Amino acid sequence: MKTVFKSMPIVMLYLLSTVAFAQDVEEEEVLDTSWTGSGELGFVSTSGNSETTTFNLALEFVKTTERWRYRLAGSALGSSEDGTKDAERYQAEVQADRKLDEKSYIFSIYRYDADKFGAYDPQQSLTAGYGRELMKSEKHVLKGEIGAGYRRLDERVTDMHSSNVIARFVLDDVWQISGNTSWANRILVETGKDNTFTQFNTGLTVAMNDKFALKFAFEVRNNSDIPPGDSEHTDTTTTANIVYNF
Repeated sequence: MKTVFKSMPIVMLYLLSTVAFAQDVEEEEVLDTSWTGSGELGFVSTSGNSETTTFNLALEFVKTTERWRYRLAGSALGSSEDGTKDAERYQAEVQADRKLDEKSYIFSIYRYDADKFGAYDPQQSLTAGYGRELMKSEKHVLKGEIGAGYRRLDERVTDMHSSNVIARFVLDDVWQISGNTSWANRILVETGKDNTFTQFNTGLTVAMNDKFALKFAFEVRNNSDIPPGDSEHTDTTTTANIVYNF
């Protein structure tokens, strides 16, 4: 309940900004009224001298209209060894893009990141800014975003919190290597007075058919400043997942 109340102010700000963006939504022509998306699931269990369990889950939903694009994404990761949990992380993003032309748009995004074994639990940010398709061909799409907003950090060990203005940068790169193989890279940077958070994701996806694929992914997360009692600035995760597209 405590975490819910902490989240309320920033969630309300996001909702207000979305309403401001959406004044002309009712007038637009809908291109596709349905949501599309994908789900990923990975699970590993070992036994013997030690018992380990690792799982990760990710979901993404996208809806595109003539003037707007809406995106909802979330993920969860957990692991334990000999019955003792040693990793637990939840992430969520809610984004609304207002198209300006074929290549550019303005956006508003709320990001929630709860790392139960990390330096901050949670990090919350609300940002708005400008995005543009920097490069596009049949096999390659590169997109960039730049924006500014507000972030709240809750320190996991001390339970102290801080709030400050941040700048946000994103580069999103997708290559279609072959007919059934794609390579995606994404780098996110949120930088402010108290901390610079950087997250890099890369993944190779091999489609088995129109619905199912295999994905091999690697993630790096870094906090430039961590509170006393937290010894690691950087975390890495390697996963192998089954992907379902819908």
